[in-house]
Amino acid sequence: MNGKILVLGGAHIDRRGRISGETAPGVSNPGTWFEEPGGGGFNAARNLARLGFQVTMISPRGGDPIGETVGEAADFAGIDDRPFVFLDRKTPSYTAIIEKDGNLVIALADMDLYRFFVPRRLSIRWVREAFAAHDLVLFDANLPEETIAAIVAKAHSLAKPVAAIAISPAKVVRLKPCIGDIDYLFLNEAEAGALTGQQPENADGWPPLLNEIGVRNAVVTRGRRELIALSDGRAVTLQPPVADTVADVTGAGDSLAAGTLAALISGLPLEEAVRYGTAAAALTVQSRHAVNENLTSDLLNEALALVPQVRILH
Repeated sequence: MNGKILVLGGAHIDRRGRISGETAPGVSNPGTWFEEPGGGGFNAARNLARLGFQVTMISPRGGDPIGETVGEAADFAGIDDRPFVFLDRKTPSYTAIIEKDGNLVIALADMDLYRFFVPRRLSIRWVREAFAAHDLVLFDANLPEETIAAIVAKAHSLAKPVAAIAISPAKVVRLKPCIGDIDYLFLNEAEAGALTGQQPENADGWPPLLNEIGVRNAVVTRGRRELIALSDGRAVTLQPPVADTVADVTGAGDSLAAGTLAALISGLPLEEAVRYGTAAAALTVQSRHAVNENLTSDLLNEALALVPQVRILH
């Protein structure tokens, strides 16, 4: 593949503590500690680079050793890394506590630096050139609301499709002002609930709620339950395959976005592309890393064989 993708958003350090036994709230739990570069946009960018795309990453970063670690990871992944470096500030971090089965207990996001990615930075010459040179723009909701709106407007002024990763229920609401202009939206059920103010029990309850607020194309994940994909009035569901082992769920949603976008750029419709995204997510949860270090296009195609066909709702 030779598509060019511009990614703007989170690139920081992920710290994850994994509880060894049964989770006991309110007391000390034995476990292990692990840290690596992460961030919604950065995880998706690394997945896309592993799948053969030319990826440029733009994100704020501190002038600290963690910032250098993130930069080294970008170089290793083959990403064209273009950070805004703030020498007197620290690189953002995400700290999570994870249960023995890989599911999240609680997380803390120290993301203050992202507020310095203000809209006027999009007017810098090399940033404008990056928008013009790429085929698709992907961003995440770590960025300020006004910057998100400016990214979407700039992408559309250049007739570039734009995709978004919701990140969290607290941050997805930043997408509301421009939700109808986002071409592809990736979010989980909690984030969809934050957008719509409702939480339907069944997958088929999401399409009318999301369409009502202007969402056109989206994938809503629901943990181990069937996800739902919307595409210009069509809606399908897909039951994710059960992984033999779940090492860590961190990054699964980001890899689903990357795998789906990779297939979309290759010309597949959303209802078929989401199968590729599901396969990428299945590979991610089998790895202790937020990006499966063995991911290739060939491995993704092998994993696709375990993903069922979609079920058409309407």
